[in-house]
Amino acid sequence: MGDPKKKHKLYNTPKAPYDVATLEEELRLIGVYGLRNKRELWRKRTELSTLRRRARGMLSMDPVERADDQRALISKLHNLGLVSENAGLEDVLTLNIQELLERRLQTVVFRRKLAKTPYQARQFITHGHIALGGRKVKAPSYHVSLMDEESLDYAESSPLHAREHPLRQEMTQEELKGGEPVE
Repeated sequence: MGDPKKKHKLYNTPKAPYDVATLEEELRLIGVYGLRNKRELWRKRTELSTLRRRARGMLSMDPVERADDQRALISKLHNLGLVSENAGLEDVLTLNIQELLERRLQTVVFRRKLAKTPYQARQFITHGHIALGGRKVKAPSYHVSLMDEESLDYAESSPLHAREHPLRQEMTQEELKGGEPVE
């Protein structure tokens, strides 16, 4: 089991680390979602692998035995915003890495236009400008549930909370112009 004081890796590395197609796909995902390094991507891949493994294990069980486990898994994934409420285990098996990355706080902040770029969203989060339900969250990798998403806003103590802040005015002007940078 190991020493509880020692941290263990929360990810598995790729089996073919120098495969050109894999490297290009990883770099594309890092750029699109503004990830700091490949470990963040590998962590989500391992999480996805674990979900799929659980679903495959349930499919091999007797339908009567798996009913409660299946309901619990689908309910959990629905609350996380990954599948619909009436989804099945087949839907869990069709999940992909982009669906998990879209639920990260960093991506949600960027998609809701609280920041101009994913990298700026990461900076806002780590500097304590973003709050969920009035509570500051400083982890860009925080998985935003459906209930949390509605309460996402700038933190009360942040200067960005004021609508008159120059950065917020600049972002609203860009929205009005259709996303073009203001000069």
